[in-house]
Amino acid sequence: MTNYVMAVSAVDDAICFPLDKIRNISCETDQHIFIRAEPGIHDPTGTDADSDHIDLTITADTEVAVMKVLVEKLLGTQNGPGGQAGVLMICDDVNSVFAHPNILSCVIVRNAI
Repeated sequence: MTNYVMAVSAVDDAICFPLDKIRNISCETDQHIFIRAEPGIHDPTGTDADSDHIDLTITADTEVAVMKVLVEKLLGTQNGPGGQAGVLMICDDVNSVFAHPNILSCVIVRNAI
């Protein structure tokens, strides 16, 4: 079974990444965690984009705790029957559902270079 990570940033803006397409999870600035994945759609001009990503806005100085829980939940998703098989909702701004209480919102960026 393929497992996915999902984010919803607005009524008509959502994305799912297969777990095996995630490249990294990083904190590069205060209050932001980026989950980067291989791009789902390639640039029609022939130049492939570098990545799709979910930009999570988090409570300041909680990046270690949030990243640790995200990785634990991703590993649980991969474990199948004992874990959370299927889709792991990281951020749903529309319904206020978050994988960690310090995740405040998200922005989806497609074909980022």
